[in-house]
Amino acid sequence: MADSYCAADDIDPAAAVIVATFPMPAGLVFDWHTHDDHQLAWAASGVLTVRSEEATWVLPPTRALWIPAGVRHETLSAGVATMRSAYVRPARCPISWTRPTPVSASPLLAELIGYLEDSHLDPEHRAHAEAVLVDQLKPVAMTTIEVRMPADDRAKKVAEAIAADPADGRTLAEWGHQVGASERTLARAFLADTGVNFGRWRTLLRVQAALTALADGTAVATAARRVGYESDSAFVQAFRRETGLTPAAYFRPER
Repeated sequence: MADSYCAADDIDPAAAVIVATFPMPAGLVFDWHTHDDHQLAWAASGVLTVRSEEATWVLPPTRALWIPAGVRHETLSAGVATMRSAYVRPARCPISWTRPTPVSASPLLAELIGYLEDSHLDPEHRAHAEAVLVDQLKPVAMTTIEVRMPADDRAKKVAEAIAADPADGRTLAEWGHQVGASERTLARAFLADTGVNFGRWRTLLRVQAALTALADGTAVATAARRVGYESDSAFVQAFRRETGLTPAAYFRPER
């Protein structure tokens, strides 16, 4: 399933921006696809996850993602969410970003997206709002957490089990007994296939799993327990090591 839109007949054909709203029940996935237009993906409510072939972004309502035309991506929601997408025609857009770029979703940007969804706007007001919207797109630093899955069948079974339950704290030796491989074999497979050792891989997966919960408003202590940390401080330390920010700073709205 791919997100798509249909411009209403009464919208000015010269419009540079078309806005569409997509209610997203928990677990909905818009499978891998591309758009002829640039897309600004924003969660009006809930949390969106957008994946390109290079990175993954977890987007609370304070962040949006600019996806250039032609970039292959998928969009999903772990919980209930509402995605509002502004589709911007490349020929009418001064932005030349070639890669997906996170931007701050300020209250003004949110209002402009809603305003431009009105199909009855007259051309003059629409053109003015479109210009202001584009002017409001300010890149914001946002670390992405990439978790590669190992190709080795036995290591992959371990990875999939931990992904299903990040709080599972079994050692690699204990996993080896379950999947029929030595600790050393599994350690080599994780390093060769993912580029990091098993301990770092599990930390990355736990931080990535916590991001969605934190973006949805879950308390740090609760998110930490869900992904296997016994103390808040240990989780915050791991989060800061991987993202450069504390959880509170990562999701703080831009001023």
